[in-house]
Amino acid sequence: MTCPLCDYAVLPGDAFCEECGHPLSSPSCTACGAAAVDQDGYCERCGLRQPTGRDHEELALPSGAAGVTDKGLRRSRNEDAMALIAPDDGPRTIAVVCDGVASSPRADEASALAVSTSVRALAAGASTKEAFGLAAMAVAGLTQDPGNAPACTYVSAEVSDGRVTLAWAGDSRAYWLPGWVQLTVDDAAPTGEITSWLGADAGPVEPQVRTFAPSEPGLLCVCSDGLSGYLDESVPDAGEPRELARHLLKHALDSGGRDNITIVLIPVTPSGGSDG
Repeated sequence: MTCPLCDYAVLPGDAFCEECGHPLSSPSCTACGAAAVDQDGYCERCGLRQPTGRDHEELALPSGAAGVTDKGLRRSRNEDAMALIAPDDGPRTIAVVCDGVASSPRADEASALAVSTSVRALAAGASTKEAFGLAAMAVAGLTQDPGNAPACTYVSAEVSDGRVTLAWAGDSRAYWLPGWVQLTVDDAAPTGEITSWLGADAGPVEPQVRTFAPSEPGLLCVCSDGLSGYLDESVPDAGEPRELARHLLKHALDSGGRDNITIVLIPVTPSGGSDG
């Protein structure tokens, strides 16, 4: 037996390599097979960031709302996260989608923590801005080093009584279907870099908020840029949410799948009111 990092001879039962100190109980890399995966999920031999258990997930509610998230074709793991719930089986539907910033460390942790924190707060009755603020604080608390901070984008949607309340930071989006009408405005520079996100290096951040009251039945789509980057005239804009979400995922994969992909679709029936 040899150490997977330095090839120094080791004995069965050794906990550490006596030459380089590498822990011999490290998980094995899915690419090169070396038992050399560090605590941040990177293989110390080949450098691959390891996949996680959420490489592909699907959610569905009795109301027909549905979501899917997938790691795509070019990323080693899924750094998007999503939640879709109807608290207490009531008339409210809540969705949150976060996209981990790929250039930041532990981006998958940032998106998962932001989603879980926000959806719990919204389900408990927190306002849109309060839930956003709690998610932002949670992600910022993942590190004390702003120069090496986990980060993610954010978009939430709360549907109740025919009205949709959105909050977002970054370039994750919401659309109204049919028509693929974009309801959010990206926080991004002309060159494409996002200008607002959640993380210790984001500084004080406030969400953009919009309330939307459709006059006709339709679908609310909440998604990461793994889908929005591939939207074109060939993309369908109607259908049963679960099947449509799967079809949209297939479209993104067939178009290249260069990023993680998350799609949540919620049926909305109007009950009066106006766009805000």
